Amino acid sequence: MFQTSESPQSRAIQAATHSPYSHMGLVLYRAGRPYVLEAVAQVRLTPLTEWVRRGRDGRYVVKRLKDSGYLSGQTNVERLERAALKFRGRPYDPYFEWSDERIYCSELVWKAYRRGLGLRIGEPVDLSTFDLSSDLVQQKLRERFGDRVPLQEPVISPAAIFNSPLLKSVP
Repeated sequence: MFQTSESPQSRAIQAATHSPYSHMGLVLYRAGRPYVLEAVAQVRLTPLTEWVRRGRDGRYVVKRLKDSGYLSGQTNVERLERAALKFRGRPYDPYFEWSDERIYCSELVWKAYRRGLGLRIGEPVDLSTFDLSSDLVQQKLRERFGDRVPLQEPVISPAAIFNSPLLKSVP
């Protein structure tokens, strides 16, 4: 699921990626109820209604794999969930580092699909490939990194996953 977050860093993410989507998560069911596994203060399960309410105007987009065969068997669904839930409780990563110590939202979803099903939903790219020209983006980079911006750090954005040819929108 994708949404436009109301967080302070959301506008910078939107400017850098030229996308309205700045936050995402993975829908998982617990006792028949939908939750979104997301990375905020930490990786956690959030009731779907609460997750939707936090987004701008309560709007969101749901995407799923075009090839439903990947999730047709319970074994594959369980593999995806296990891979995703391994990150539960990890702290949020405000530095967008490509490690497992801290996790940001799109990294969580990307790594779950990669490790659970062997799929690359979108491609991580170096931070330097984003549009870093806006004052807002420059301000956020200075706040986080000072004068040592890790331009070669691989980053997977919500926009890259949103635009993955492996996914389709769900009406």
